[in-house]
Amino acid sequence: MNQVTGQLSTHTAVVAIGKESVGKSQLIASLTQKPAYSSNFRGTTVACETYRDGDRTFVDTPGILRQSDSVTTATVLNRLPESDTVLLVVQATHIDEDLAELLPLVQGKRGVVAVTFWDKVRATVEAMEVLKRLRQSSGIGFIPVDARHLSASDRVQLLEALSSPGTFTQEFKPEPIGWWIEPSPTVLEHRSWGLVAAILLLLLPAIIAVGTANALAGFVEPLVQGLTKPLVEQLNPLPSLLREILVGRYGLVTMGPLLFVWAVPTVVLYALFLGAYKASGLIDRITVAIHPLILPFGLTGRDLVRVIMGFGCNVPAVINTRACSSCSRGTCISAIAFGSACSYQFGATLGVFAAAQLPYLVIPYLLYLTVTTLIYTRLTAPKKARSPLNKLLVQGRSFLEFPHPIAIWREARSTLFQFFLQAIPIFLGITIIASLLDWLGVLSLLSGVLRPVMGLFRLPAEAALPVVFASIRKDGILLFTEPNVVGALTPLQILTAVYLAGVILPCLVTLLTIVREVSWRFALKLLSQQVVAGVSFSLLLAWGSALFEHLMTTLLICVINPLQ
Repeated sequence: MNQVTGQLSTHTAVVAIGKESVGKSQLIASLTQKPAYSSNFRGTTVACETYRDGDRTFVDTPGILRQSDSVTTATVLNRLPESDTVLLVVQATHIDEDLAELLPLVQGKRGVVAVTFWDKVRATVEAMEVLKRLRQSSGIGFIPVDARHLSASDRVQLLEALSSPGTFTQEFKPEPIGWWIEPSPTVLEHRSWGLVAAILLLLLPAIIAVGTANALAGFVEPLVQGLTKPLVEQLNPLPSLLREILVGRYGLVTMGPLLFVWAVPTVVLYALFLGAYKASGLIDRITVAIHPLILPFGLTGRDLVRVIMGFGCNVPAVINTRACSSCSRGTCISAIAFGSACSYQFGATLGVFAAAQLPYLVIPYLLYLTVTTLIYTRLTAPKKARSPLNKLLVQGRSFLEFPHPIAIWREARSTLFQFFLQAIPIFLGITIIASLLDWLGVLSLLSGVLRPVMGLFRLPAEAALPVVFASIRKDGILLFTEPNVVGALTPLQILTAVYLAGVILPCLVTLLTIVREVSWRFALKLLSQQVVAGVSFSLLLAWGSALFEHLMTTLLICVINPLQ
């Protein structure tokens, strides 16, 4: 049995090894023309994307960013039997550097070298002669390709080479070729404006996706509620427990359709935006520009993209951390769980602000969420994740091109599959759990225990139930819109309430995804850290802001009274 695929051992593995952003994932997707599925590699904790293609299985390992990731790659390579093949992916534009760093990792393995970005090198007779000499001196196939636009002939040539791979020997020392091709700079490389442009471009998809989706949801939700109301009335005579699961206040029929109204448009739009960024090469430029700013907080520029992705849905964001540097993945997951207000949480938060007729509160909410998330990651990140030696990322500037629709879909498809095939089933399961807990009175019991605690946050006792339910499902924040709750809260209390409910714990969907992706031990450690941070930052918001308001009022009185 092959542990990579779960299939019979007649399937051989082709394991792709290469630096980050060399076009490795695009090459495999174009080569196999198959969707990927996720798995850990043969008894290791190394998470890979896997593609089935006939009698071969292509395994896309995490791109190498720094020395710690070379160790991760070496772990995968040590698990390869003789029947498996290495597909070493290097950039034609930086071929000397890539070969020097990667060849030591694959010594003794059988494989082929794919030379990507060949379209950036003039395919002259001299250039083809260089690859011919490399083939002759190594006994290994060096196949030039354009990973973004893989031609049929290139595909055939690469598959034929994989059928008769050579061996990477210690004796093979490639001659220096001297190719070093850099693309033209843009505003993202500007010393003063590059960081500003990168932040704006990074936030733009989230702003447009969330704004458009929420506007659409506001129009569609009354229609959906009208369609489900007759069904709810028909199911009301069912036995108590079944009625609670289906049409209770947290039931499948009651709340399930809202998932598709609020979350699905956001996830789809955001996935397409990010797909366009990736297919064009723009995402690499953005992450390089923003990396120096975010590194002191234990994250890389590429990690920040995944944190922002969590505003669509935390599940694909957590799964996509598989491509993080091995030293920053835990920090990135923690930042997603704490600070990525998913489409459900953010939509519910906007709903509370709207119900209170205080829509402007979204600005201080996002500012405080951003600042506290950065502080949280800085305090919890391991020292090696904050190391200035973590240079990262891509080799020089990436090449930009207008994204083809097929390439955009290929990039977005993985996120959408993860959402529909993993997040939604978990969400529906948690809907049943929430209904069962409500039917058993557990939610009321827990909120009763927390009612006296709400005073610590300068909140009324009625805030306990929304906080408890939001720890299971983030749309529980909407319970703050009840007239007896929202009408009794000041703007500062509303801000404190939605912040506390949003960050004190990750929702169960996110938590279960973290358990599956990493471990229970990591998840429990994350929970304890997040509870402490969430409580501390909420107390600071409640009492610090109140003190600030008091000081400002006193100052105004002292200024105005003498004038009168």
